Amino acid sequence: MTTAVVLCPSRQTRAQIELSTVYEIGKILSATSDLRRALRETLNILANYLGFSRGTIVLREELGGSEALELVAATGLSPEEWEAGCLSAGDGAVGKAYASGLPVVVPDIAAEPLFVEEAESRLASAYPIAFIGVPVRHGRRTLGVLSVDRPRLPGGAGFSADVRLLAMVANLIGQAVALAQVSARGRPGADVESGRPDARPRYRIKNVIGCSRKMESVFAEVHQLAPARSTVLLRGESGTGKEVIARAIHDLSPRNSAPFVKVNCAALSETLLESELFGHERGAFTGATGERKGRFELADKGTLFLDEIGDISPAFQTKLLRVLQEREFERVGGSRSIKVDVRLICATNRDLETMVANGEFRADLYFRINVVSVFLPPLRERPEDIAALAEHFLQRFNAENGRSMTLSPTAHKLMRACNWPGNVRELENCIERAATMSRHQELEALDFPCSVNRCMSQILHLAGKGDLLSGRAPLPALEDDASGFDDSPAPRPPARRFGNEKPEGERERLIWAMEQCGWVQAKAARLLNITPRQMGYALQKFAIEVRRF
Repeated sequence: MTTAVVLCPSRQTRAQIELSTVYEIGKILSATSDLRRALRETLNILANYLGFSRGTIVLREELGGSEALELVAATGLSPEEWEAGCLSAGDGAVGKAYASGLPVVVPDIAAEPLFVEEAESRLASAYPIAFIGVPVRHGRRTLGVLSVDRPRLPGGAGFSADVRLLAMVANLIGQAVALAQVSARGRPGADVESGRPDARPRYRIKNVIGCSRKMESVFAEVHQLAPARSTVLLRGESGTGKEVIARAIHDLSPRNSAPFVKVNCAALSETLLESELFGHERGAFTGATGERKGRFELADKGTLFLDEIGDISPAFQTKLLRVLQEREFERVGGSRSIKVDVRLICATNRDLETMVANGEFRADLYFRINVVSVFLPPLRERPEDIAALAEHFLQRFNAENGRSMTLSPTAHKLMRACNWPGNVRELENCIERAATMSRHQELEALDFPCSVNRCMSQILHLAGKGDLLSGRAPLPALEDDASGFDDSPAPRPPARRFGNEKPEGERERLIWAMEQCGWVQAKAARLLNITPRQMGYALQKFAIEVRRF
């Protein structure tokens, strides 16, 4: 790694420092073929020479037809901030610089709404912190954004010199990125724009949005297993996109020109399911006026997707087991064996292992369908994907309804704080509901029911927990709040609930408040008449693990 020499401002003029900075960065970007390493060293040079306290470089990548910006290099970020290194192209100050193609300067991030969510982690300095973001361009193309934080010292100069210098550095970065793209075209799997510190190949799936590392792992598994004919079991909560992934496996397989047939096993009774899968002969039962092919026959040479496989009855499990073993069956009311060549993809949100242990699911069928398992993470475990998904759903709503609505920073912040028990499907419905009922072009936090404690998903989710189910603990009546993140204190609850308790009692009080508010820290803080920051400190002090639903 190149060692940067810190120039002393008292002995060097500003012009000399800028010249040395550009010279060192130019040498780094032109002397290595490892772009990611060169970008990290570029940020180190800016920090050492000019005292920038924090720096990031984000580059564009394609996500299911929409653009997103992914964090490629950074200095001064926590591991959590690095992990959440993906945002939509119009999100926040960085997204604004990318979308407009112009520099963005925020003199004081503490007073800027675009930085409300992250201001606490960036205000360690005794002086106001300024943000400067400049687009990374090559020709007429905007490739990404270079951004830095700079302490605003008393009597310091303005921002024009910094913007000018960062624009020169961004141009050098743009040339290096474009050159790396050209050289990478002959190397399969190389993805320079959106690479992470490790150089592993990157995968994307058409019509599936996700830039988090957990979704990257899913995409890699899909590309790995798609060419084979092995049976696949998709695991995950309802609404995580199991059907979309099943379709992607089919499209990436050699069977993509053959039919993709899907059946929801939970939606049909045992008798109807047997007829639906295997077909029936004429006269097999009342109403069977003709011969009918089943889904297994219709999917011959293709893929059959059995959704909610964990909900089939024990009797039908036995019938299905033979088909999976022999790849042959008889139609209902028939005696002729029919052989098919079908790849099977199953999906469930049930705990099959527990069902097998309880005798509710056949062990031999479990081992037959659980050849290759793919686990789809819930949306709450990949919050960095929420912004891109929300923008995608809103763009689709705009196209279908002739609208041009956008999402405000407060709306993005509110959605990122939700637990989304219904996962991607719930997010899609939430966006459509808010867009339908909104009377203005930009969706604000107040347009979403959860901002005023009217989210039915949250109410149902809380109603299934603890004493709330029996009605002994009513839902808390909290004050409406435009964003759900107001630090202002709420009216103090009755003192008889708390009293003068010892530290152990204080811990119980914290847990009680979090349970009453569905483990949403901001609401629990208002209930206890403290700020969200104090709530976070208290949870850490008493080692209370925040539950994620």
